[in-house]
Amino acid sequence: MRSHPIGTGPFKFVEFKPNEHIKVTRNPDYWKNGRPYLDGIEYTIVRNLSTATLAFIAGKFDMTFPFSLTVPLLNDVKSQMPQAICEMTQGSINRNLIINRDKPPFDNPDLRRAMTLSLDRKAFIDIISGGQGEIGGAMQPAPAGLWGMPRALLNALPGYDPDVEKNRAQARQIMQTLGYGRDNHLKIKVTARDIPYYRDPAVILIDQLKEVYIDGELEPVDTTNFFPKMLRRDYVVGLNLQGAADPDQTFPLVYGCGSEFNRDNYCNPAVDKLIDQQSVEADQEKRKQLVWQIERKLAEDSARPIIFYSRGGTCWQPAVKGLTLMVNSIFNGNRREDIWLDR
Repeated sequence: MRSHPIGTGPFKFVEFKPNEHIKVTRNPDYWKNGRPYLDGIEYTIVRNLSTATLAFIAGKFDMTFPFSLTVPLLNDVKSQMPQAICEMTQGSINRNLIINRDKPPFDNPDLRRAMTLSLDRKAFIDIISGGQGEIGGAMQPAPAGLWGMPRALLNALPGYDPDVEKNRAQARQIMQTLGYGRDNHLKIKVTARDIPYYRDPAVILIDQLKEVYIDGELEPVDTTNFFPKMLRRDYVVGLNLQGAADPDQTFPLVYGCGSEFNRDNYCNPAVDKLIDQQSVEADQEKRKQLVWQIERKLAEDSARPIIFYSRGGTCWQPAVKGLTLMVNSIFNGNRREDIWLDR
């Protein structure tokens, strides 16, 4: 799979050169007659987002990578390339605080609760997404998310009170009972994948943790090492990204006892029971109530606290036709089978 993947999709693998490009070609045996329209696609790998955006403006690419543009970069495209078609889309990927609850002193639930109370979610959205983003729980918030909690219920969850200073005052009291204070800060490393989507919010997280007597040092990790490091639970505190799809996918994989994707080793048998209950509930409204019960339990347990959902921008040349951007997954729509070029 790493060197020569195969499959039944609209395109066949041609070549992958690390840090250069990925090339695919039309699959003549694709099961859907007449698709895809394109003869092939070349994905050029550009590590710096600003550089990639400038290359798009210069006409080197037909489109930007979906959902990759920040608000400032999308505005740059609009100002320098008015003919481009751009869209800022609500996303299903959240940034979250991941804590290795097996490593002292983070095995103490009070300490994890204090860290959760330090979060100013709106500040993350204002800084990272130019004010465009959503506050939510483990499920993608409305309107794009079907299972997101109503705002009134969300604000009542532990750590979600919009009064950030009140939350942080509580956090400082907890930290003081644990022996920390102005003259005795807890020192930690904050692990983040070394790309902007992880690294930038990690810097903000470190700044916010200082408000509750925690001094963080950023530990950027290359992508090839980041995921194995998470699977080994070889970290203390991290800034993580995860998708929020259907409850049957998200809850068992990310929060279920013993799941290999449960990277902070969270386990609550009561939550597992609720996960099973919602899965077999045929009435959608009743299922939502169960989903929201799970959300409350996760917040009470400080289980991978969700910080925010950002929005991502995509721009394309007018010649690109048939592109559909999905709001419920960064992977949906990536088959590219309906895209064609009008030139």
